[in-house]
Amino acid sequence: MSENRPKTLERCPVMDGSETEPNRSIRIVPTPNEELLTEKEQLDYYEYRKSFLTWLLKFGKNPEMAKGYSPYTVYATGYRSAAFDRWVWDHNGGYKAPPTEEDATVFMDEVALSDDSDCMKGKKLEMLRRYSKWLSEQHGQDQWAFPWKFKSGGGNNQPRDFLSVDERRAIRQAALGLDGNPAYGVEDKDALAVTDGSWKFTSIVWTSLDAALRPVEVGRAKVGWVDPDNGVLRIPIEESSKNDGNWTVSVTDRTATALKRWLEERASHPRYEDTDALWLTRHGNRYGANELRRLLHGLCDRAGIDYEHRQMSWYTIRHSVGTYMTKERDLAATKAQLRHKCPKTTMKYDQVPVEDRRDALDRMG
Repeated sequence: MSENRPKTLERCPVMDGSETEPNRSIRIVPTPNEELLTEKEQLDYYEYRKSFLTWLLKFGKNPEMAKGYSPYTVYATGYRSAAFDRWVWDHNGGYKAPPTEEDATVFMDEVALSDDSDCMKGKKLEMLRRYSKWLSEQHGQDQWAFPWKFKSGGGNNQPRDFLSVDERRAIRQAALGLDGNPAYGVEDKDALAVTDGSWKFTSIVWTSLDAALRPVEVGRAKVGWVDPDNGVLRIPIEESSKNDGNWTVSVTDRTATALKRWLEERASHPRYEDTDALWLTRHGNRYGANELRRLLHGLCDRAGIDYEHRQMSWYTIRHSVGTYMTKERDLAATKAQLRHKCPKTTMKYDQVPVEDRRDALDRMG
């Protein structure tokens, strides 16, 4: 493929690089697809894919209101649709774009009878429906119909793995002792005053434990979000994730203090002179899911928390906030703290523990 054409969507004018996470670059033509095509086919497929991915990003969710999917959703849909395209080429003896309803039907029939989990089958079905919607909008095709009812969530409405109360306290304590000298990533160590430790990681972890920050929100966070005097984060509509409005999110006094200390430290750090990013990695990049997962695993090691057989990602922190906020308060408080647009999303946290239900029955007589 010509080196003059951007290989990833975020390098095109259609999106700001801050919209997506590091390690989640949206490749327009994945390498396995590119290797199967002639030079002319590569050019045709490149323009075809760029149109599809751009539409997903700008219009895919609701074309009438010009609302698109999140970059993460576009990344996942783009990955699965490229695999579907390769399947089409293999079954049709060469390059073909766009695919037909018959192609999609045969593909989905194979998926339905495969060893994939119901969740994965649902994700592939979801991809085909988005693909069909674009073909209908842009190419005038009838939308594809399928008899299958697989759900991308696997039919599980329970929240995923979460930290217990004791584990949350242990993670909070481990974060307090994690930071070393704040001169990370700075060649001139004399440029910073020597302190007993940096508040960077403490503020990241404690804020996430309170505000249930998604990985992309840690990466997007800006200095202007922080209002330590009032103990809140103020996330504006244009920077909120998966939402349509501004959000005011509570944090504890301890976290507000950690954020205030970090802002003071950050103000004298050369790495932050030309950016309003609240946190950057030691290499000067925004945080993404992979970096945060490594941070959490390191904290678990320090705290003696076994995560070998658990889905210990940054979302584990978020799910713990939803679980215990619902238990301590109600679903309305959880919806506000987790910044859910749809109340149905919050309902998965309405799972009263067995022992609490048993106590309630005893009190009811």
